[in-house]
Amino acid sequence: MTPTPTTAQTTEQPSPAPPVTPSGVQAFDPATATPAQRLAVGELMAASFAAAYPEDPPLIPAQEAQGLSHQLPTERSVAFAVWDGTAATGYARLGFDTEQNTHLGHVRVTVHPQRRRAGIGRALWNELHAPALAHGLTTITFGTSSRNPAAEAFARSLGATPALPMRQSRVTLTDLDPDLLTRWQTRPDGDPYRLHIWTTIPDAYLPRMADMMMVMNTAPRGELEQDDWTITPDMIRSWDAMIQEAGETRYLMATEDTRSGQIDGYSEVFWHPDRAALVYQGATAVRPSARGQGLGKWLKAAMLEHTQAHCPGARAVQTHNAHENAPMLGINVALGFTPYSTFTEWQLKLG
Repeated sequence: MTPTPTTAQTTEQPSPAPPVTPSGVQAFDPATATPAQRLAVGELMAASFAAAYPEDPPLIPAQEAQGLSHQLPTERSVAFAVWDGTAATGYARLGFDTEQNTHLGHVRVTVHPQRRRAGIGRALWNELHAPALAHGLTTITFGTSSRNPAAEAFARSLGATPALPMRQSRVTLTDLDPDLLTRWQTRPDGDPYRLHIWTTIPDAYLPRMADMMMVMNTAPRGELEQDDWTITPDMIRSWDAMIQEAGETRYLMATEDTRSGQIDGYSEVFWHPDRAALVYQGATAVRPSARGQGLGKWLKAAMLEHTQAHCPGARAVQTHNAHENAPMLGINVALGFTPYSTFTEWQLKLG
């Protein structure tokens, strides 16, 4: 069933209609779309998520609508939508960066669960091809979950290749072993490392954290044709603004070498009070020169204890790791994370 129009959708003055392609797909620009149109796309996102993850806290359409315009200053996007009256039945977005990895575009295609297998996804995909070539993109990536087998079948039908398979895992907070968490947080005498916990990185640490975040360039990439990313303090502050606007809390822990002031490890989680039951693990990384000292285990154990204490209503933490990332998988398995689903990053070369 398509989403029911809200009062705002039925009473608001409509904006001029975007151009319609021969396939019925319309250009969609969050900056010029009405609030009702953005909310309709948010409702589509929520419906698609609920079909794949019915047991999870539902997405909040207003927040999804708000996030449609989130991007860094150097990023650009092109989007299209398919409508049934005031309800969005399909949405697609092509995003790319104008300064880094300029050959690479990332695509998201969403079709309402009850409107699939009617050619909407293919029509949306076809509309993205011309702008991708126009912007000089040669490689497209997109992700699918095993919780939505139709998306994986669609990826194969496009001729895409599974470039980076990942395991999505979850741990129930009440199942954590408190003794293990304590052991992993016990540091040797004279340990030079200091643990920080922030919701917003202090200005004095921004350049050091930007440098630390680039250690994620050492994470496995599988077959993805992606160059290293440069992280800047301005990018971090842009992400901070998006997190704040979404009403989300990001807890970030970092280990500082007090001898040099260098940040040698970090881990982050994301929690929203309106979707409190599930906490999402973000990046965890340790600088190669500092590995073998238990920093990764310390960060993960400390963060899980912090989550238990500071995320009211949280029941589980979800993470994902590349199958080839054996060290991090080993840490997560030891903590009690068990497989939940598979997430795959696909890659498609444009002709």
